[in-house]
Amino acid sequence: MEQRRFTKNDSGFVCGHCGKVVEPLGYTSRNHCPFCLWSLHVDVNPGDRANECGGLMEPIRVEPDARRGYIIVHRCLKCGAERRNRAAHEAAVQPDNLSLLIRFTAGK
Repeated sequence: MEQRRFTKNDSGFVCGHCGKVVEPLGYTSRNHCPFCLWSLHVDVNPGDRANECGGLMEPIRVEPDARRGYIIVHRCLKCGAERRNRAAHEAAVQPDNLSLLIRFTAGK
């Protein structure tokens, strides 16, 4: 069984989908845009930026989780891989768009 390794890589970026400037989260690796929830397929393990795919990852659904808040499920438009990522709705800096998270729980 392969262990997932976490690498903190909390740098800001410009969203490849909506073009907005995304600030660092401050406590973990920010991996998606808080405005449109899109991501890039850049990690093999969280924060490592070791995946060569680089495709845009569309948010396809959001799952409420009693312990961890919302979980965003992304699908890569380039290779089809799916990844689950915790939403940053409680973050002090640029929290995820709560109304968009809720809309995705209902299937957009």
